[in-house]
Amino acid sequence: MYLPKAFEETRAEVLDALMRAHPFATLVAVRDGLPLAHHLPLAWDAENRRLQGHVARGNELATLDGAPVLAIFQGPQGYVSPNWYPGKHETGREVPTWNYVVVHARGRLRVIEDAQWLRGLLGRLTDHHEADEAMPWRLSDAPEDYVETLLRGVVGIEIAVDGLQGKFKLSQNHPARNRAGVVAGLRRRAQGDDEALAALMLAAGELRDDV
Repeated sequence: MYLPKAFEETRAEVLDALMRAHPFATLVAVRDGLPLAHHLPLAWDAENRRLQGHVARGNELATLDGAPVLAIFQGPQGYVSPNWYPGKHETGREVPTWNYVVVHARGRLRVIEDAQWLRGLLGRLTDHHEADEAMPWRLSDAPEDYVETLLRGVVGIEIAVDGLQGKFKLSQNHPARNRAGVVAGLRRRAQGDDEALAALMLAAGELRDDV
């Protein structure tokens, strides 16, 4: 991806946090010379640098064992109006843009047929995503014969990640007063990812939280 130095994010803990907070990824591969894009949750194992998930047995990914792939994790994003920049009102030399954060993870796909591995993964995934529920659902809550049927219909996938790229486009190429104007504009609009994007901008620069 196009990655100006001002927007490059290399801190492992920041990249890890985004992938964990936004696990629903776009997984890109090539088959017969054509690009494929699939959308699925992927769990990030930072210690072993592995992404893990599962797909239906009929999914094209199930036929691509060993293929190079790219997983894209999209964080908060939003439109930025030039009217939010104090500098615009002085010179007019500003245009609209879009702020966003993404992480790209590259590696090779491994298709896993091991039912025990897959059962363990599904158990960990459900335990993680059900953790905030008053009565968390467990894989063991479903009838065993039903679980066995479902397991036969899916395969596990694992990506050994050999490269991570983070792009955090948060107005770092603007002076502090323009960045503060964007934070204030996002908070006034307060739609979609605006508040989360404003928080990321505050964390990325020397801005007060009362802008």
